[in-house]
Amino acid sequence: MKLKLLAGVALLGAVLAAPAAAQQPPIRIGFHAPLTGFAASDGKSSLNGAQLAVEDINAAGGVNGRKLELVVEDDQAKPEQAVPLANKYIGDGLKLVVSGSYSGPTRAAAGVFQAAKIPYISAYAIHPDITRAGDYVFRTAFMGEVQGKAAAKLVGDILKKKRVTLISLNNDFGQALSAGFKDVAGKFGLDIVSEYTYGMGDRQFGSIVASVKRDNPEVLYVSGYFFNGGPLVAQLRAGGVKAEIVGTEGFDTYNFISIAKDAAEGVLVTTSLDRDSKLPQMRKFIDDYEAKYKVGADMVAASTYSAIEVAAAALAKAGPNDPAKLREAIAATRDLPTAVGKLTFNSLGEVNKAGQIQVIKGGKFHHFATIDDPVLLAAPTK
Repeated sequence: MKLKLLAGVALLGAVLAAPAAAQQPPIRIGFHAPLTGFAASDGKSSLNGAQLAVEDINAAGGVNGRKLELVVEDDQAKPEQAVPLANKYIGDGLKLVVSGSYSGPTRAAAGVFQAAKIPYISAYAIHPDITRAGDYVFRTAFMGEVQGKAAAKLVGDILKKKRVTLISLNNDFGQALSAGFKDVAGKFGLDIVSEYTYGMGDRQFGSIVASVKRDNPEVLYVSGYFFNGGPLVAQLRAGGVKAEIVGTEGFDTYNFISIAKDAAEGVLVTTSLDRDSKLPQMRKFIDDYEAKYKVGADMVAASTYSAIEVAAAALAKAGPNDPAKLREAIAATRDLPTAVGKLTFNSLGEVNKAGQIQVIKGGKFHHFATIDDPVLLAAPTK
């Protein structure tokens, strides 16, 4: 879907159309993210991605000649904050909202938007219940279970390893990832030696390090965010653990490398973003992001940029005033080029796409492999 720019076949048409379009108010899109609190760094990346997408779309002429405008709110990564924000958006008459937040607040808001029949797009929250809120809710990122399955294939088919220890964050994020991994571990001949969990606020991992050393696995599958995964990986390496480490999309940020330092070297990450991609839309996003923000692009920003691209394509097709038509336009999205590849939604509002494996080398993310198995990575439809 290409965004329609103001154009006319005759000079008179162009002259008359341009002033009229210029007088139209911008199309407002609701956007919430954790701009304060423990997840503020991811919230900033998400907001950066959303704002860059809006700037790029507006610079190209907007949507049917109208500019986009983000209506930004801070959910602090708290479900109890997301519900009143959702109600505020609805009360203010917004017809389309994007979540740039974690699973907790996104799950909480999804039911509110579904009840109000307002289209809602989750950029990167991975909990399976988000889209199960109903047919007005969509997601542009991998579900947690799907990403876990990709990691299992990476370990068994590409790394050719068997003995695996799981270290999982004990929240929606970590549980969904480990569930997907365990679901297909047998298919790839993997032996799960042990599994350890830790809390969101944990930063000292001495007992886990000691246990992992006793287990002596070949591979560690580690879920978490950069702010707890960074210290965990650093302490594993400092404690003498030499097993291969496969991390999740929560590690896909240069903040992880800044915290883990040399211990980040060689860590593999399952994600949606390939820094070495030659795909035009992905390449443009990576280059534009780095030029504007003077920092390397991450998965959170890329997924949020893509969610805005989906929203803009639907607005171009259905117009900004009828939520039901917008929902239909989003649901009908097929092979839309975005910053995380071509997106097509299934009947549950989930996307099917290849998984990217990045490896950290020399303090940067690089392509390692692509997991392109449409059967294994097929998102559920109910």
